[in-house]
Amino acid sequence: MDTDKKQSVEISSSPEGYNTNNLHPDHTDDFLRENERWATEHDLRTLRRVGDRLPTAALFVVLTEFCERFTYYGITGPFQNYIQNGYRVPGSNPGAINGGQHMATGLSNFFQFWCYLTPILGAIVADQWLGKFKTILIFSIIYIVGDLILTLTSIPPSIRHGGALPGLIIAMITIGLGTGGIKSNVSPMVAEQYGRYRPFVRTLKSGKEVLVDRELTVQSIFNWFYWAINVGGLSAIATTELEANVDFWPAFLLPTLMFVVCVVVFWLGRKKYVINKPTGSIVIKAYRIMTTGFRNFRKAKAENRQILNEDGSRISWMEYAKPSLNVDGGPVEWDDKFVDELRTAMRACKIFLCYPVFWLCYGQMSNNMVSQSGQMNTGSVPNDIMQNIDPLCIIVLVPFFDRVIYPGFRRCGLELRPVTRITCGFLFAAVAMAYAAIIQHIIYTRGPYYNAAGDGKNGFNDISAAIQVPGYVLIAIAEIFASITGLEYAYKRAPEKMKSIVMSMFLFTNAGGSILAFCFNSISANPYLVENFAIVAGLMGAFTILFFVCFRHYDTREKRENEDRMLKESSDGK
Repeated sequence: MDTDKKQSVEISSSPEGYNTNNLHPDHTDDFLRENERWATEHDLRTLRRVGDRLPTAALFVVLTEFCERFTYYGITGPFQNYIQNGYRVPGSNPGAINGGQHMATGLSNFFQFWCYLTPILGAIVADQWLGKFKTILIFSIIYIVGDLILTLTSIPPSIRHGGALPGLIIAMITIGLGTGGIKSNVSPMVAEQYGRYRPFVRTLKSGKEVLVDRELTVQSIFNWFYWAINVGGLSAIATTELEANVDFWPAFLLPTLMFVVCVVVFWLGRKKYVINKPTGSIVIKAYRIMTTGFRNFRKAKAENRQILNEDGSRISWMEYAKPSLNVDGGPVEWDDKFVDELRTAMRACKIFLCYPVFWLCYGQMSNNMVSQSGQMNTGSVPNDIMQNIDPLCIIVLVPFFDRVIYPGFRRCGLELRPVTRITCGFLFAAVAMAYAAIIQHIIYTRGPYYNAAGDGKNGFNDISAAIQVPGYVLIAIAEIFASITGLEYAYKRAPEKMKSIVMSMFLFTNAGGSILAFCFNSISANPYLVENFAIVAGLMGAFTILFFVCFRHYDTREKRENEDRMLKESSDGK
């Protein structure tokens, strides 16, 4: 293995019971434990496939993400009320800035856009200079500064003297920058902690043999990673209760303190992590490859000397950047393999093109559906506590999907591959928005405020907020199918040197959803919310069909590639 491709690994101790005589030929840190052996071609065809146990280092990263998401959802949970309503107005929901629903929804969409634009910067910093571990640490400090600004400007004297709005905007920019350095790196880093690449057979205590598959292990890692995100998301229950019963500053202080715990936990696991060294500016190199490939392609086409594949088809324009083809004869800083890896990364990114509409649906949960619950009778709980039904459902359903649903389909020979899962997620999101439109129509037909409920000093209509629950359940199922699979796909299909940048491209689709949400800002208030939810539902339904038609063949191709890879790895070890 070339030294520039070798991982810099820090492990506190060697795995117990591993056999140093059975190392993977391409990954010298791969190993076998007691009751394990490398899989043969016969094993690949006959044995049941299962995922492996999560390594300790991955658990440290998962715990770190739990703390970070506790902070993120803890501070964003009260945002809609904090911006929309006035400070301590009798008979109204809690508030501070009194900006109305348009401002609240607009600023929430801006914050979400910014938080998912900055991961591109975080990926570049990690790949070019610092690596994932140091990037996460440094951007965590920036995150804490933003939390402190938000907390200090939400104290009563600051709110009364007009400091809440400028403090909120500065905090949003700072926290969003910190989020970017964390989000683009923590997802690939958690999967990198699983260092076993070649399929192997494990003998269970019952004496039965099973095939341990890396692909299923990575899928399971992201399931539990997303589970931790949503456990952290329950912090909004505590912060919305603090907002309603105490004030906003303790609601923001609690997640700030939790983020300090996040940094400490991440630091404590430093000796256990697999740490990949930065590999240089992927973005700049990718830009040069694409410009070189396009320039050489145009030159070859003009001179009628285009290159063909073995089957007679023309090679892609990007392949003209390969040094082996020597189209323009000039020296380049990359090899053929890197060009192929870039093509693989770009192919993986195509599948993300429909995600902005999905995130548009998801974003309704934290703004317009919060305002919708404020138009209904929520009893003795704050209206913005309703959104926590979503993470509660995910916490319950993720283990069920990971241990029952997905294995059940595999036992029946009907494995749910990425495109199928994403399509199901998109479909559930469309149904959730259609349900929200129906609920909004029912709200407008009830008195005493009809289509002006929740505006200004108006109270709620005569309808229970419990009717919202199925909508949040549908969104939770949509997330399990689409969001988790998107994270998994971004990691698995990205080349080793491009995992952070491909992950940032996936996260950027969330920013795209926020841009779409800005287009709906004019109808994100009474009396237009029925139209808002209905149009979003229609868009999601249309893009669900478009996505499946365009990418359904990806599942077949991925299955064939996985089988070829596993067969090659099993034969390499003979």
